[in-house]
Amino acid sequence: MIAHSSCSTYLSKALVFTWLLIIIFSGFSANASKIQVQEYRIDSGDKIAIEVYGEPELSRELLLNDSGKINYPFLGEITIQGLTLYQVEQAIHQGLKGDYLINPNVSVSIITYRPFFIDGEVKKPGGYPYQPGLTVAKAAALAGGFTERASLDKIYIVKSGVDDKRPQPIDQHTLIGPGDIISIKQSFF
Repeated sequence: MIAHSSCSTYLSKALVFTWLLIIIFSGFSANASKIQVQEYRIDSGDKIAIEVYGEPELSRELLLNDSGKINYPFLGEITIQGLTLYQVEQAIHQGLKGDYLINPNVSVSIITYRPFFIDGEVKKPGGYPYQPGLTVAKAAALAGGFTERASLDKIYIVKSGVDDKRPQPIDQHTLIGPGDIISIKQSFF
């Protein structure tokens, strides 16, 4: 009878430990996505939503064009290209505070990310909507998968928003961003 009790206690502890690991690792991936969204910089092609709590006439859905600027009520033209969502929230908050509202509660979110592009040895090359957490393998799946001639050792990326526009070698597990250009080269065998 004692052995059964010890085994039951051991199994209970193992189950609790397993659940703790699941919770901890779930938190890491959720935090990684949250960090990625917090650091995300707005650029042309992004569609954003601006909401001011209690002020529906100030809520807007806007597609950022190549100028990188938006027209916003009471503030006029604002350059938001290259800013994070938080920075845009703060700029609108500060602009509305005092003259129009006492303490505006501003929220800015991405409705649609600008696309990424994939070419070369995929079945349907082209531009596709970006999704947070997208890897090269997932991007290729969106493009119909790799062709039979694809070289998985010759994958290159040109990152959006960086000065160096030379293709950099990457692998299938590399995270990509909106506006990135991925090239899958051909295998010769």
